[in-house]
Amino acid sequence: MSKRILAVIAVLALALAILTGLAVRKGVLGPQSTVAVGGPFQLVDTSGRTVDQDVLKGKWSVVFFGYTHCPDICPTTLFALKQVEPLLGAKADDFQTVFVSVDPARDTVAQMKAYVANDAFPKHLIGLTGSQAQVDAAAKAYHVYYQRQGSGDDYQVSHAAYSYLMTPKARFACVLPPNATPEQTAAKIRTAMQQGPNATSC
Repeated sequence: MSKRILAVIAVLALALAILTGLAVRKGVLGPQSTVAVGGPFQLVDTSGRTVDQDVLKGKWSVVFFGYTHCPDICPTTLFALKQVEPLLGAKADDFQTVFVSVDPARDTVAQMKAYVANDAFPKHLIGLTGSQAQVDAAAKAYHVYYQRQGSGDDYQVSHAAYSYLMTPKARFACVLPPNATPEQTAAKIRTAMQQGPNATSC
């Protein structure tokens, strides 16, 4: 291969790296981007009370968007987060899971209340639902994708599988990937906790 061709390849590789970096910085490339995550929202908790982003303040929160009829991702994620709690030791009481429905048509307050009461799910679990407009606004603030698939009463909802770790100041710390073990997730959360409420990574 000639030196000229190698030089062209090197330039193209550099250009791709620069464009990829810019895309990540602008939030174009996936959940690990530096785009602002979180913000104001209004949803409804399992007591029927309207709550906002202040529900996140004072505790480290894993925010996960899903739905109660989800056949696999949601129960698996919540079951794993249940296993994370004891791994945090004394810090477990400073930690909560916030489960936000992306299926408000079926996830009524009563349905959500019954769902989050499952003993296999985290002890400190908050279930939130709301109107379609409220859910859309919250999902937009957290850059979460979801889309209804199918028709009839047994439809599915395609949705993002990752979770967000938010600080006690309701600020984004990091993404928690869905394929991590409870031990790996707990380690990331502990790392963020060591940084304090102004943590920006984990």
